[in-house]
Amino acid sequence: MSDGDQKTILLLDDSPANIKVLNSALKDHYRTKIATNGIKALEIASRDPQPDLILLDIMMPEMNGFEVCSRLKERPETNAIPVIFLTGKTSDEDREKGLSLGAVGFLDKPINVSLVVECLQEQLGTKT
Repeated sequence: MSDGDQKTILLLDDSPANIKVLNSALKDHYRTKIATNGIKALEIASRDPQPDLILLDIMMPEMNGFEVCSRLKERPETNAIPVIFLTGKTSDEDREKGLSLGAVGFLDKPINVSLVVECLQEQLGTKT
């Protein structure tokens, strides 16, 4: 896939280790943008070129992932960007809350790179 055809993924996680794993797994097939807090993620998501998809952790300081997703979906310029939660919060209530806020998927931590890539391919219609 040429650079011009590459989809852009915004990775939002406050853990440098998780960002490193995800970025390493995705960088050959996707453009990645990185945010370590919700405010930065909202800024990046609003700028052109916008990400094609957002991988979003729930448990973060200051602004949790649910709040980030809610704000993304409230804004006309970001409400169409698919959001997938990638988190250790695996209760049915958390899943229901995330999906009710507009997320298109929910993946569990620890990170399973194969599942993440498969989910991205499904959402973006891409093959790596």
